[in-house]
Amino acid sequence: MRVSIYSREDIEALARQGFRDRAAVISFYDEGREPLDLSGTDYDVFQVTVENFGLDDLVKYGLTYKTYFPEAEELASFIFDAKNDGVEIICQCERGQSRSAGCAAAIRQFFDGDGIEVFANYDYSPNRLMYHKVFNALIVESFERGEVHYRY
Repeated sequence: MRVSIYSREDIEALARQGFRDRAAVISFYDEGREPLDLSGTDYDVFQVTVENFGLDDLVKYGLTYKTYFPEAEELASFIFDAKNDGVEIICQCERGQSRSAGCAAAIRQFFDGDGIEVFANYDYSPNRLMYHKVFNALIVESFERGEVHYRY
């Protein structure tokens, strides 16, 4: 499965040029920012406002691991659908380095066992909290679908 990581600027440029054949876009955007305008494309898009927090930030903002990014389960379903449709998954956040990289690493680790490649790439600083939220949601979704993966 192909999983790509993009910044907001890069995905907007790609949208202006026209996307590749098929893709499912996961777009993380900051509170107060407008979501990406991907109208005019035929691609599935999962957009969500989620801050680029680490585990230590949760208490400061009155959150817990459970209450941070509650959309993770819905995202896991979106990821499974994209995988089953055989489409590329594009993970995008503001700079294309942290939230999107954490999400991409979780997807790659869960399905292909090579998420460490994202962590090892110095172009990225994967958000570990995002990684764990997505990875754990994929585990739950796999059991619910009866598509259990043991690559982790």
